[in-house]
Amino acid sequence: MSVPGVLKQFTRLLRLCVSGRGGKAGLALLAGVLALQLAGIYFSVRLVTWTSDFYGALEKVDARAAVWQIGVFAVIVGLNSARGLTAEYMQKMLHIRWRRSLTEAALGSWFSDRAYWRLSQGDCPRDVDNPDQRIADDCHLFVKGMLEEGIELITKIVAIFSYLILLWSLSTFALGFSVWGFDVSIPRYMVWAAFIYVALSSWLTHMLGRPLQSLFYVQQKREGDFRFSMARIRQSSDEIALMGGENAERASLDRRFDGIVLNWRKLAAREFLLGCFTFPYQHTVLRIPLFVALPGFLAGSIALGGLMQIAMAFSNVVTTLSWFIFSYRPLANLVAASSRLNGFLTAMAAVRRRPSGIARDVSTGGLHVRDLELRTPDGRVLLEIGRLDLQPGETVWLRGQSGLGKTTLMKAIAGGWDHGKGRIRAPAARTLFLPQKAYFPQGDIFGAIAYPGFAEDCDRQDIRAALEAVGLSDADIGRLGGAADGHPLVASDLSGGELQRLALARALVHRPDWLFLDEATSALDDEAEAGLLAMLRQKLPRAAIVIVSHRDPAAIGARRTIDLEARPRPAAAAPELQHA
Repeated sequence: MSVPGVLKQFTRLLRLCVSGRGGKAGLALLAGVLALQLAGIYFSVRLVTWTSDFYGALEKVDARAAVWQIGVFAVIVGLNSARGLTAEYMQKMLHIRWRRSLTEAALGSWFSDRAYWRLSQGDCPRDVDNPDQRIADDCHLFVKGMLEEGIELITKIVAIFSYLILLWSLSTFALGFSVWGFDVSIPRYMVWAAFIYVALSSWLTHMLGRPLQSLFYVQQKREGDFRFSMARIRQSSDEIALMGGENAERASLDRRFDGIVLNWRKLAAREFLLGCFTFPYQHTVLRIPLFVALPGFLAGSIALGGLMQIAMAFSNVVTTLSWFIFSYRPLANLVAASSRLNGFLTAMAAVRRRPSGIARDVSTGGLHVRDLELRTPDGRVLLEIGRLDLQPGETVWLRGQSGLGKTTLMKAIAGGWDHGKGRIRAPAARTLFLPQKAYFPQGDIFGAIAYPGFAEDCDRQDIRAALEAVGLSDADIGRLGGAADGHPLVASDLSGGELQRLALARALVHRPDWLFLDEATSALDDEAEAGLLAMLRQKLPRAAIVIVSHRDPAAIGARRTIDLEARPRPAAAAPELQHA
């Protein structure tokens, strides 16, 4: 990726960090950290001066002056340590503040306009793997890398001027030599040597480490895929165990881990190649200045104390200019995290901007569908409905063969399916959709039944009454976590029938005006289904209940049956209506 592209990504993400909650306080923390880091430059310069004084005392064999300089050294180190620890603590507080802002922005983009749902329906124009990893890990990696490397870069830029002024003032002698009979003299050669030495080293570092950014990107992706696969196995342990799918799942995990190993080896090989240069560079950068300054010492231009002083000043200049070399690996990791996070935000924005052929507006009465054509993301026609009108308070059974698109119709009514064309006017009333696969958030049974609301907003006696109404006894409630606050509800421990009973209890607690049941009783036997449907109609006498089911919900009483045939229909045609 080009440098302007990387800087554009950094700017976008940093703007999100600063514009979040407590943005001004975060900027104040950043200013404090920078001030403390810049104060460290003073202590570095002071240590250069101290070096000359200390070695000068040793050269003169002045024990009293040497002991005094040891005391000065202890004071410098003590004050510098307090400065460094304070800056480190403040930087960690800034890290968590910025990470919270960036995470909130990423979560907001994920949930806004149900982008997370549309992403799962194939609406994303580009591949976005593991949104959970990008939000959880990449936000952390970006803020961590940006603070560490960004603050260090700013400090280095300011420090280099101080160190160059010091080195310029110390390197008053010239380097003289002969080339092909010509005498050459380079004044203040120590300054020019520092720039040439670092420039060549930086160029070589970039040439050796350029592939690291893409390797880090792939490594983060494969690690996320592997972790997600294990999470899916944990969530589907019953199904896997019943089918004896251990070997297949293990083979799948092994293949994913082999991908991790393969890329890791490429990464290790590239880092080894880069380290062949950077490792000796880091361990010689403090000695090279001494060798460079040695001609001046041997020529008698400087004394031993001056030699050590100018060597330290040269080291400060070189190490400051070598920021790019020392930080190349974390910079590559930072760019990879930035690219993944920026790609995620861009994809979420594209999902929200995606034009929908299905127009939606609000109805003051019933649910009205006109000239609706539902398609798959690849353009295949699923279902065509010319006209459909559902009235408040009525009971409707939507009947049709498997694969017809009944569930997709429910998604379109709920506002989560944009593939197709037509118009849907949804009622402006309280609506609850109960799908075949019941979902329960983390928490106890009260929070599970109150979902998508909050347990503290519901009367617990109403929740208990709803659980009893769907056929769960006090013993069942206690087993499911209702006996003690905070006891978690473990959905994987429940049967499909128990999960659907719990989901139906939500309808009794929320009492919606419109209740959509998409195979919401499919895991129950005929007798249990009949009893629950009759109970729902009795408890919710004014609610419109729309049922998608293979079985005839006769027990619910008077209903209207609508056959959704798989054959194409003209735009003006309406589905066949039958009255039970």
